[in-house]
Amino acid sequence: MIESSHGATLTIDLGAIVANWRRLAAEAEGLACAAVVKADAYGCGLARVAPALWAAGCRTFFVAHFGEAVAARALLPEATLYVLNGLLPGSGPALAAHGLRPVLGSRDELVEWAALGAACGAPLPAALHVDTGMNRLGLSVAEALTLAGDPLLAEAGIDLLMTHLVSAELPDDGLNARQAVDFARLRAAFPGLPASFANSSGVFLGAPAHHDMLRPGYALFGGNPVPGGPNPMRPVVRLEATIVQVRTVAAGETAGYNARWTADRPRRLATLSIGYADGYPRAASERGAALVDGVRCSIVGLISMDLVILDVTEAAGAVRGGTATLIGDTLDVDTVGRSAGTIGYEILTGLGSRYVRHYVTGPEA
Repeated sequence: MIESSHGATLTIDLGAIVANWRRLAAEAEGLACAAVVKADAYGCGLARVAPALWAAGCRTFFVAHFGEAVAARALLPEATLYVLNGLLPGSGPALAAHGLRPVLGSRDELVEWAALGAACGAPLPAALHVDTGMNRLGLSVAEALTLAGDPLLAEAGIDLLMTHLVSAELPDDGLNARQAVDFARLRAAFPGLPASFANSSGVFLGAPAHHDMLRPGYALFGGNPVPGGPNPMRPVVRLEATIVQVRTVAAGETAGYNARWTADRPRRLATLSIGYADGYPRAASERGAALVDGVRCSIVGLISMDLVILDVTEAAGAVRGGTATLIGDTLDVDTVGRSAGTIGYEILTGLGSRYVRHYVTGPEA
């Protein structure tokens, strides 16, 4: 029974997250498997996800921002925590105070972090980010290679070499091979420095992509890391909304703002207590669907701030107080993303704060 404090419930399976982490780790037995838990653990709730992964044996976590890292540190006092977005000018003392490790992507950042370590009396640990094709963050390969043998790396406490794959979800893309070649050059230039190359999809590129530490994110939360093939991950989130009203409309009647949808014949419509203010994308208007008693029902008209209209003509079980599933079963996060013209990542990270959230712990193996 969906609780009355909100008309929609988001169920998050912590056991599935742990099982997915173990499944990913099993692709490279004997190597470390970290967890990327940025964006409030991809919308699933850092406060519940991070301790569950720690209890399962995960010891290294990546977030995007300082604020996320501080929240993670409060939950995981002994974890190794890397901040992916690097070292903002002047932010070093705050990072150091919380025992955080910035992912350094420029010589200026290296110099600033090294100076802080010198002031503290010893180098402070950090990662070195080299850009092998994203052109987003990180030193260029050429810039990084000039640091080979430079004492600055030790002074900056560099304990991990990393890059970010551009097209890992497309295994035949030649860019993967080019990045692998560049990363091999970097590893040769910095012998003995642990390295991380594989994101979620990179884990499934095989042993050459694994190096010393896997760095999955999206796949932990049920996203498919091998698009086009069966999803090896267990589903994590389930979004259900209450049907607040059912009505029959005649042929020619319209529904929703701007009357964008018109009934071609008598239709039964159900209105759900959920909308774009809850993070369900407006772009899914007239493209997305929900399941009512297992029947796929199309979204009709424009999704509004707090309400969604479904065509439930074929769903005999659609009644006031009933339930519609917007994420779950055959409507996984990747399917929902495609229906909204986006990706499952955006669906997950956009999950709203108004839902009633239920955490369950299903089987972890």
